[in-house]
Amino acid sequence: MTIPDSNKPLTILIAADTYPPHVNGAAQFGYRLAKGMTARGHNVHVLAGRTDKGKSFTEFRQEATVHRLRSHSVPTHEYFRICFPWEIKKEIKLLFDKVQPDVVHIQSHYMIGEHVLYEAVKRGVRIIATNHFMPENLNPFLPFPQWFKDIIGRISWKDMGKVMGQADVVTTPTPLAAKAMHQHAFLPKVLPLSNGIDSAAYELGADEQIEKAAHPTVLFAGRLAEEKHVDVLIDAIAKTPSALDIHLEIVGGGEVRPALEAQVARLGLKERVKFLGLASDEELREAYIRADVFCMPGTAELQSLVTLEAMSASTPVLLANAMALPHLVRDGENGYLFTPNNSDELAAKLTLMFELPTEELASMGKASRAMVEPHSIEGTLQTFEDLYRGASYEDKVL
Repeated sequence: MTIPDSNKPLTILIAADTYPPHVNGAAQFGYRLAKGMTARGHNVHVLAGRTDKGKSFTEFRQEATVHRLRSHSVPTHEYFRICFPWEIKKEIKLLFDKVQPDVVHIQSHYMIGEHVLYEAVKRGVRIIATNHFMPENLNPFLPFPQWFKDIIGRISWKDMGKVMGQADVVTTPTPLAAKAMHQHAFLPKVLPLSNGIDSAAYELGADEQIEKAAHPTVLFAGRLAEEKHVDVLIDAIAKTPSALDIHLEIVGGGEVRPALEAQVARLGLKERVKFLGLASDEELREAYIRADVFCMPGTAELQSLVTLEAMSASTPVLLANAMALPHLVRDGENGYLFTPNNSDELAAKLTLMFELPTEELASMGKASRAMVEPHSIEGTLQTFEDLYRGASYEDKVL
């Protein structure tokens, strides 16, 4: 394996099985990584699947040169698409010939990431692998009984170890995710490295004014998927005292939205629950600032970028006590945890927060803002650049 020159700009190939316009944490990380490395003067190429039918093509975007591979829809997901190995292996080889990357950075062990890694191994190109997924994330899209999903999950963990074990350095966003990869994928060295966030981008400007919501408001932002458990949050809103008049704003789209809308209608909450759909970065930023509390009821969060964004906007948080979310709460200081899938407890915590004096809730928001400082995007980008140039796992854990 050749170590890239420590002085010259690098040619970086990012292999992303999900990438904008997809809406999820892994896609957002890939975009921010590409944008950040381009801003640092590197030549960045992204390899991702097409979002529609057609032949492979290349597009020149502000953040990188993005190569889109032929892909195919899947019946159980509204936008996710898969690439068949026999269609993409030759194109990956040709791309390596053309781009001549100094380093490749794969974002998962599935499809594109897997075959980019294999090609890099053959050519002796340095490989960084970052895992954003848990096999459980796939469960809602597998039309099989749970016992069979469990088998698929074990196979997926095994494949993760087989593929990512060939990388020079493996990273994942949180210590909890690293522990899971040790235990289930048998990867001995996994570096916990935050996805990073530009927290200053979510602060109010010096002369900027954004009105708070007209009613006490909870915000959820993210993909409307089964593992996010937005239905639990809606149930909790219905169980809060009517005198508090707590409203809920839901930003995002996904396969469970029709079921959630039906739930809202059934509970008589149409006046208090708004589905805002997909939002631009600026619209989402304003939603964070308008809200009084941000809630993430999901149970499969490896880091939760949307929670970090809300915290950057000085918003108190109410998070499920699952996966990586407990790392983002100091109970009673910047928010609270609740037992996953327990709408009664969630309703009680919502009631507690909205009965606090305004200044105490604002103080929780300030504590949220202070807690995101270690997640600086610049620190994350610098660490990845060091890894690209030859730094080892041991260099970064000491």
